[in-house]
Amino acid sequence: MNHKVYLGLGSNLGDRESLIRRAIALIGERVGKVIRQSSLIETEPWGFDSDNRFLNGVILVETALTPHQLLKATQAIERDLGRRRKTPSGVLTSPASAYSDRPIDIDILLYDDLTVDEPDLRIPHPLMQQRDFVMIPLNEIRNN
Repeated sequence: MNHKVYLGLGSNLGDRESLIRRAIALIGERVGKVIRQSSLIETEPWGFDSDNRFLNGVILVETALTPHQLLKATQAIERDLGRRRKTPSGVLTSPASAYSDRPIDIDILLYDDLTVDEPDLRIPHPLMQQRDFVMIPLNEIRNN
């Protein structure tokens, strides 16, 4: 069965646009068919100070992966594109350590109408309503 999943993408290190395009290609290979893609918008960092601005976008993907398989696949893509997390498990030990510069970030925003509330995975993404850099591109492709 195919599930409709919205993924948020962001980058503020390196060739941001190229990294996002490479992430989308890898998602197409490893996760499922990319159905829609938003425009990319440039934004200020959220939750931390940095001189590096972000490029952000959202994609809609059809996938047969479960939510946890999807999380593992997106984290593997992040690692393959140079992302290093602050803890080995990827689970943050404190909110203060949550945000930093990164070559790529892939967030699971929505997975069908499913709600997941576990320590390592929360769907819908708990902070997406507070983030214009998520909501603007998400609304762009949800309303088409």
